[in-house]
Amino acid sequence: MQDLDPHTLQPAHSGRPTATPWAAVRGRQVLDLAQPMRRGMPQSPNHPPFRMALERRHGDMMRPDGGSAANELIVTGGHVGTHVDALAHVSQDGRLHGGRQAAGLQSHQGFSDLGIDTFPPYLGRAVVLDVAQVHGVDVLPAGYEITPDDLAAAADGIELAPGETILVGTGWSRRWHEHDAFIGGRDGTPGPGEAAARWLAAHQPVAVGGETIAFEHIPAGRGHAVLPAHRVLLVEHGVHIVETMNLDPLLRTGARELLLVLNPLPIVGATGAPVRPLAVLA
Repeated sequence: MQDLDPHTLQPAHSGRPTATPWAAVRGRQVLDLAQPMRRGMPQSPNHPPFRMALERRHGDMMRPDGGSAANELIVTGGHVGTHVDALAHVSQDGRLHGGRQAAGLQSHQGFSDLGIDTFPPYLGRAVVLDVAQVHGVDVLPAGYEITPDDLAAAADGIELAPGETILVGTGWSRRWHEHDAFIGGRDGTPGPGEAAARWLAAHQPVAVGGETIAFEHIPAGRGHAVLPAHRVLLVEHGVHIVETMNLDPLLRTGARELLLVLNPLPIVGATGAPVRPLAVLA
């Protein structure tokens, strides 16, 4: 067995650089891109709501030495708050990504494949396409459909490499505290339309992320009646979707690329799971 330098974890006297992964990120700014999870937060009406109750309070049970513990009961849907969509989340004509029959993979225990537990933790480069900035506004109008031209303008001068992550900025997370407006039931929400989804998929990202509940364009008065971008990304191209991200602190920095940590809860067979994305800035 080759001896390792205890400080660098590199082979001793290997002549390789001595920088460590943790040294590379030491002192860097880290941004939390998750919305806080609490009862009553904005969410899709298609999913069960988030609930948390303090099941046991301090003093309910006392240890002989006077110690006490409190704990809670949490009930949540997999697509509530900031979360990642698994490839099992959407089917088209009964088929999931890769043409697989949904009926053959699903049961009361979830999915035997393509569930969120098959999503490997992501640690890598992410590119920010701030479409709101392209239009010179802090927040795109409700119901605005992002086009391929919008994305191309936001990507001007920056490389989009396969196997990475693309974040689409609409400014919508700045409306998080406007419950009904954020959901967009009446006026809709901004996001990529079907053509923009195909533009994103053509760059072969592992995942795309956005600030709204559905990621994609929701027209005024339509609700989540049809979701063509989900079909394009999840079913046709196998691209995961991260929804309800809090991109506001990231957009404020003007950063166009970052190191992203994306690690949803590995709930076996689930169609989605909460995530706390972390952005490490250069």
